[in-house]
Amino acid sequence: MVKQKEPLWTKNFIMISLTNFLVTLIFYLLIVVIAGFAVDKFNASTSIAGLVSSIFIVGSLLGRLLTGRVITSIGSKRTFQIGLIAFFITTWAYFIAINLPMLILIRLLHGIAVGIIGTTTGTLIAQIIPPSRRGEGIGYFSMSAVLATAIGPFIGILLTQHTESFTSIFLFNAILVVVCVLMYFTVNLNHIKAPAKVTEATDEKGFKLSNYIEPKALPISIIVLFIGFAYSGVMSFLSFYSESINLVKAGSFFFLVYAITILCTRPITGPLMDRKGANIVSYPALAIFAMGMFLFSQATNSIVFLIAAGLIGIGYGNMNSIAQALAVKSTEPHRYGLATSTYFILLDIGLGVGPFILGLVEPYTTYRQLFLAMVPIILLALVLYYFLVHKKYQALKQF
Repeated sequence: MVKQKEPLWTKNFIMISLTNFLVTLIFYLLIVVIAGFAVDKFNASTSIAGLVSSIFIVGSLLGRLLTGRVITSIGSKRTFQIGLIAFFITTWAYFIAINLPMLILIRLLHGIAVGIIGTTTGTLIAQIIPPSRRGEGIGYFSMSAVLATAIGPFIGILLTQHTESFTSIFLFNAILVVVCVLMYFTVNLNHIKAPAKVTEATDEKGFKLSNYIEPKALPISIIVLFIGFAYSGVMSFLSFYSESINLVKAGSFFFLVYAITILCTRPITGPLMDRKGANIVSYPALAIFAMGMFLFSQATNSIVFLIAAGLIGIGYGNMNSIAQALAVKSTEPHRYGLATSTYFILLDIGLGVGPFILGLVEPYTTYRQLFLAMVPIILLALVLYYFLVHKKYQALKQF
């Protein structure tokens, strides 16, 4: 008799994934328009406009750092409520940004709210997914963020080109956050309670690193730090690079191809991970990412350029969902929040620090050489995976 699969696509799963999609979409939409708003509205300099944009990531890091501990204290349901309220308020707060300091403060608080929601939704998903389908489920869930990273900037640029004021853009975001709140009322999280072990985990006085970071999730999170660093240059310098090699049109399709390849491969890699273990997916993903980055650095025509986009999507995109699943698997259920937080903190550090360091190096080299230099970093991540992660998760066939 064939054992029936436990249900994955429940109402809770769909609604939490959609909430994560909309929150991430607002995040990436604002990234491409907020610097222009600071310049247009407050005559901000280029450097200050950059600060207005990047302070959001600082807030997100702070939110993630604190959220893991909060989840272990009050549970993921209440933390999600707090994050959603904070996100609602800060999304509407853009309408009352009357000067630059206020705008910067709103961006910081908005980033903290995004960090709280991103960590909490990841934790909730880990709690509601059937254990036998956790790799598959987290893979599908993480697609919500992947799609948002491609659709958000596209909508932001479109609104900038076809609306008369930034108020219309803020109104669009405000409507989306209202939708998020309405979706929350369709989710039933009453069965998710703070575990009994929470009390003993959070009663300790003073600062203790394990109250904010899950040590067991650090090995796979270190891998994510390296691949996030390697990918950050693509996010930040794609337009400059495509212009420098006369492939501007191909560059406009990069993230579309990237997203499509992830959408096509996640339904395969997630179940494969659940059946055969993480290693059988991780090594090919890292190798394909390195191959894609190499082709990206050497592309001289649109075909090679977009093939590289597809390979980067298959490699980097799938490795991200694998790593998130492994971070959760590494620890006990009452520390899922800390594990998710640890994963995202190191990912954000890689994505945030990368553009700054690569930007410092870029004047002394070319974009081709810069992206080529990312290949050994990805290969280093592959080697580190073997020493830090391989044996620990060799037996990972079912969560």
